[in-house]
Amino acid sequence: MAPLTPESGTAAPSTGFRFRLLGRWCPSLFLGFVLGAGTPAFGAEAPDLIVHNAVVLTVDPARPTASAFSVRRGRFTQVGSDAEVLKDRGATTRVLDLEGRTVVPGFNDSHLHPRPEFPEDSIHGEVDLDPERVPDRERLQAVLKSKAAAAPAGSWIRGFNYQDTRLGGHPTRELLDRVSTNHPILLRHSSGHVWAVNSVVLRAARITRQTPDPKGGAFGRNGEGEPDGILREPPALRLVEAAGPKTTEPTWEELVEAYGRCFDRFLAEGITSVQDAAGTPKALRVYQELSRRGRGCRVGVLMQASYLDVVEAAGMESGFGDEWVRLGGIKIVHGNSLSGRTCWVSEPYDRVNPATGFRDDYGIPPARTQEELDALVLRVHKAGLQPAIHANGDREIAMVLDAFESALQEHPKADPRFRIEHASICPGPLLRRAKDLGVVLALHSYVYEHGDKMEEYGSRRWEYMHPNRSAEELGIVVSGNSDWPVSACKPMRRLQSLVTRTSVGGRVYGASQKIPVETALREFTWGSAFAERMEAVKGTITEGRVADFVVLSRDPRTSEPLRIAEIRVESTYVGGSQRYPATRR
Repeated sequence: MAPLTPESGTAAPSTGFRFRLLGRWCPSLFLGFVLGAGTPAFGAEAPDLIVHNAVVLTVDPARPTASAFSVRRGRFTQVGSDAEVLKDRGATTRVLDLEGRTVVPGFNDSHLHPRPEFPEDSIHGEVDLDPERVPDRERLQAVLKSKAAAAPAGSWIRGFNYQDTRLGGHPTRELLDRVSTNHPILLRHSSGHVWAVNSVVLRAARITRQTPDPKGGAFGRNGEGEPDGILREPPALRLVEAAGPKTTEPTWEELVEAYGRCFDRFLAEGITSVQDAAGTPKALRVYQELSRRGRGCRVGVLMQASYLDVVEAAGMESGFGDEWVRLGGIKIVHGNSLSGRTCWVSEPYDRVNPATGFRDDYGIPPARTQEELDALVLRVHKAGLQPAIHANGDREIAMVLDAFESALQEHPKADPRFRIEHASICPGPLLRRAKDLGVVLALHSYVYEHGDKMEEYGSRRWEYMHPNRSAEELGIVVSGNSDWPVSACKPMRRLQSLVTRTSVGGRVYGASQKIPVETALREFTWGSAFAERMEAVKGTITEGRVADFVVLSRDPRTSEPLRIAEIRVESTYVGGSQRYPATRR
């Protein structure tokens, strides 16, 4: 079967755009969605902006390339040749000659985790432990000691994004105790599913060798069975974090500004739309405020399942909001981490189980039973909300597909557009089931940063891990994402990773799953828009779509594959307005 394309997969513009407020249906509440149906009836007015003398990669199969386009009222009005577009220039039209540079649709990161970016030396700041900055244990201790020296005794020292494979192992409590015994220390692994703490934290939480592992989580232990300070999965984290000191909450203005810095980061990388994969009501309010101030980019919120009662009580369905900030669906975490090596698999990991001395470790099973998952998915589905379920291991994915199938049997619906976030270990039979159920896959694109984590799964599995090519060949829609901060929110690096499957160390993992750069670009634009039911509004450079586009320093199609990440984002436009580099207001 041919892959679903922007042309073949475009839904009717009204699909997914109904709004319910306090029980009343308002199908035309937002004019923007009506305008997104096709070429607007703008009459004979001149465009606000014309971009020409460019290599325009539209991601629209009806016209894959062009040299010019025009924009009016935040939407593309014409796409074609220089002669076709320039003839409509008016007295007030701004004309931008790109001198042969490449233009692509704005990137849409379909699964990441926006976070407030406070200054590292502030009371709310965390230490960035990315390997590019903290390459070894000596540097790790140095930056943490510096933070501790400036922090009041007894206050949290927090860090994020360390990689155990680069540090020669997780930073155990023994190492962290050498940093400080006067501060609780909590470091988050790059996977977001593993944490490291010092003895101060373990003592406060009363975690000892007699403490059993919580359901759905685990405590790391040394050779004598003592807790080593490594916490695997949120159930283990929750038991210790609650025992630490209370933190001071930032003011509203501090929070909005800190999120604004985060969105500035996205815009600098050409990201014009993001989908928050762990949304909260408070974050939703921040996004609305940023939108009111004309900052940031478009946001689709996948609200955490713990807020399902709030969403239902407000009478919201998927699509509630506008084209700037909207409710995408409900995020359900069912399963664990691929890069944290905790996901639940059908064949054992290629590592020795410290508890038995054998290779009989299958990861950590999900906390929910199949019956509990089925009930939750059905509830979300019947409420008009799009389920987006985190699952990495093949046993987790099988449970999710069972839940989707059960929900459709109980409550049939055309085009439910179920999502699986990551689906990392997904052999052919599971992919075919996903295709039959119309599931969208938000597959990882992080072999560059995390290929080395795949070693513990064994080379026998690499050819069906992160199966972009197999999914595309089946006609499954794949949405591009970074899962930031799990991997860098740099679309050009993500495209390189998808095209080459090559890690930072130069090793190729799963060569059969390489995809062409044009396919990778489509996943990060149209594919991501499709995942959030917005393909009639954005994702391609097409008349009537919102004018989100990016100017690149060169054409990724002609780049050496291992140098795609070097392509620079020169400017980013959202709704036809330049938001990177920032312009004076």
